[in-house]
Amino acid sequence: MGTVDVSFPGLGWTFHVGSVAFKIGGFEIYWYGLIISLGMILCVALAVRHSKANKFSSDLVYDIILVSLPSAIIGARLYYVVCEWDYYSRDLSRIFDTRSGGLAVYGGIAGAFIGAYIMLRIRKIPFSTCSDYCIPYIPLGQAIGRWGNFFNQEAFGTTTKLPWGMTSDPIRHYLASNCPNLDPNMPVHPTFLYESIWDLIMFFILLKVRKHSKRPYETTCVYMIGYGIVRFLIEGLRTDSLYIAHTNVRTSQLLSMILVFFGLIYIIYARYNETKRVLLPAKCFEAEKARAAVSSKKAETKEEVKEEAEEEVASSEEIASDDKAES
Repeated sequence: MGTVDVSFPGLGWTFHVGSVAFKIGGFEIYWYGLIISLGMILCVALAVRHSKANKFSSDLVYDIILVSLPSAIIGARLYYVVCEWDYYSRDLSRIFDTRSGGLAVYGGIAGAFIGAYIMLRIRKIPFSTCSDYCIPYIPLGQAIGRWGNFFNQEAFGTTTKLPWGMTSDPIRHYLASNCPNLDPNMPVHPTFLYESIWDLIMFFILLKVRKHSKRPYETTCVYMIGYGIVRFLIEGLRTDSLYIAHTNVRTSQLLSMILVFFGLIYIIYARYNETKRVLLPAKCFEAEKARAAVSSKKAETKEEVKEEAEEEVASSEEIASDDKAES
């Protein structure tokens, strides 16, 4: 497995990293996919654990992830392919080669929302309630997933003299090939790290907002505003941005502005009209109640068996005591 030296000259740090985590036979498991998978597992586990305290259905968490995960992958890929159509149109088979990279965060989020929205509409479950409950785990997944960019040595920014600037052979090669105005021997902004730190902060902010918010989509809008602002700023530093057609407009910056605008507008609208969050219908908790009833019944049965056993032991001891007295 090939590795590269990633250095932070200002801090005196050097790390040996590679894109491949391990191999199973001849099949390579990449750090990028592994980290994203671990992040998803953690997010689902926390969503299930927090569900009872937030009056949400743990079963619904699993239903949402089963639908939103594949739709997120499709959305992330479609977004990237559309933005880079000049490249993919020359060989359509490249569209299915996801192991070579090409997934976009905004496309993934949009795909996940669309997939979940369709499923919840069919089942007549309020989307706003599910969106507000699940949204805090998206930045947590992003915070973890961004470290996949570190192992791939991608999603970095322009050159910098800041002490935490990083450099490596892949970075120097990329700058020399694609950024003629930048000195390839200088360190670059670790923009993956900037976003990872902010996403983690957003996770805790959204947990707090979700706990106290009484309005539909308010928690979701806080994410849209918070992530949109920071992503707009970070995207301005990156050297690998996707652009709209042949313009100088960065796609992610435009989308970030749209998210911030609509997030602010909706919060103002919801507060002015004093809209209230809708509770989940009782049917969402039927399976959990049934399992709880079964568990309770099993517990009662065990208690009854225990009491009977204790009575038998006490009876045996009494009989043995009587026999001893008679003798």
